[in-house]
Amino acid sequence: MRETSPTPGGRRPTRGVVLALSDITSWSWPEEASAAGLTTIATHGMAGDSAEFMQSEVGEEFRTRCERAGVEIEHELHAARELLPRELVAHHPDMFRMNEAGDRVPDANLCVHSQEALEMCCQNATALARALAPTTGRHFFWIDDGQPMCRCPRCRSYSDSDQALILENRLLTILRKDNPEATLAHLAYANTLWPPTDVKPLPGVFLEFAPIQRRYDLPFGVRDARSDREKAPSHGEQLDALDANLELFGAEGAQALEYWLDVSRFSGWNRANVARIAWDKRIVEADATLYHDRGVRNVTTFAVWLDGDYVRRFGTPLLREYGDALRC
Repeated sequence: MRETSPTPGGRRPTRGVVLALSDITSWSWPEEASAAGLTTIATHGMAGDSAEFMQSEVGEEFRTRCERAGVEIEHELHAARELLPRELVAHHPDMFRMNEAGDRVPDANLCVHSQEALEMCCQNATALARALAPTTGRHFFWIDDGQPMCRCPRCRSYSDSDQALILENRLLTILRKDNPEATLAHLAYANTLWPPTDVKPLPGVFLEFAPIQRRYDLPFGVRDARSDREKAPSHGEQLDALDANLELFGAEGAQALEYWLDVSRFSGWNRANVARIAWDKRIVEADATLYHDRGVRNVTTFAVWLDGDYVRRFGTPLLREYGDALRC
């Protein structure tokens, strides 16, 4: 990436990993990340589980080890169902999304035109932010994983990306009451890959771009490459979405969230079929340069299931090669 100087505001550019809690507790991640030149470890999973972990004795030890190693802590979380508890649907159905059939359903997300829903989300986001206490002041409270947003008469003219940003703007406003420097991610991923068109981000909402539908046997810059996933966009189409998002959100603070070390992805998200990471340093170097040339200075990767069991089965992962690739 060639970029080691601080980003605007004085924060180091992120070179990180995103992990499940079981990964963190089964291997010496703070020390290994530091030795590889990484700056950041983020937890991933249920928001409540991450909060409970960080408040536990084991979480306190993790925080201390990260501090000693010079590694920041963040939390990248699909949080909508915990910001708006599902059991509220029985008495407050209008808080929840409407599906295409016109039914209010608690399966995912919320109605962003329900002020009661937004207020509940803000209240719970404040509590979670205090419990999680990311050391960078950056928050990641994503909508539910790949799930549709609301199709009620007031919401249906807004894209899923626009609806996500309506929620994010409200969350950032409340988070900044506790910390005026807090920032919040807008996740461009799956059904929110393309940018909002009718809603503008407040200052402090930054872009996080996660190209889960790309291929990993070819560099991202090979525009005509396309995975064999059903209806997967080509690399070129995904890069066009990245550029459109950067035009709206700006490159300052933007982050690429990749899958180069994601054991869960390479294993088809099947714990019974854990596979070795398909690693090619040249691809990571090319991808890192592609992001750098677009002004994206923060880069991290999922490394879920890269845990003690993986190390015992396949050996120590190539973290130092990964760290080197981000400094290419």
